[in-house]
Amino acid sequence: MAEVETVPASPREAAGKGSARQARRDGQVPAVIYGNKEEPITLTLERRLLVRELTNPQFFIQLIDIEIDGTKHRVLPRDVQFHPVSDAPMHVDFLRLDPKRKIAANVPVVFEGEEDSPGLKQGGVLNVVRYEVEVFCTADNIPPELILQLAGLEVGDSVHASSVTLPDGVEFVISDRDFTIATIAAPTIMVEETAEDEEGEEGEGGTEGADDEDGGGDSGDDAEGSGDGGEDD
Repeated sequence: MAEVETVPASPREAAGKGSARQARRDGQVPAVIYGNKEEPITLTLERRLLVRELTNPQFFIQLIDIEIDGTKHRVLPRDVQFHPVSDAPMHVDFLRLDPKRKIAANVPVVFEGEEDSPGLKQGGVLNVVRYEVEVFCTADNIPPELILQLAGLEVGDSVHASSVTLPDGVEFVISDRDFTIATIAAPTIMVEETAEDEEGEEGEGGTEGADDEDGGGDSGDDAEGSGDGGEDD
């Protein structure tokens, strides 16, 4: 079962912009718990605690028990609004969870085995198409990350969804195709050098042609000179 973190909160009786602004002035962040066919609950969180939680790269798949007046509400973070200038958190949406109901969640992808990839050893570049993959499962079964192995991959190889081993009860939201997660691309410098070499060869060929033409022109001048000499005689 996924680890659950408890976060204390305070009820927010008054709704609206005025009460939200006052909460922020008091060092709190307004929030709401919704979903599971129950009435929404408005609350406030201590800004300091929320900022600490936001440093977790897996914040949006972290199960949280929000405790209000001794009652815990099992939730999953769904959205955070930030101030456009200060980047401070302004509001948080939490989804109330049903332990039996499956939900969609974005899980980060972690790559392993770079040192055993011939393509990367030769200077290839790991081109990540998806840094996160959306899965469908119950909240307590959300994997913290998905491991993808790069060992043995050559330049031009791809890593697809079928390469991922999912835990029991977890499936991809995209199920109608074997989508690409990453590829091993050829290094750009090699492509540029090849293009430059080809251009250089073409340039050399053009120079030789120009020299031949110049030589032909000189011969013509000599011939003309010979003809002029004949007329003088």
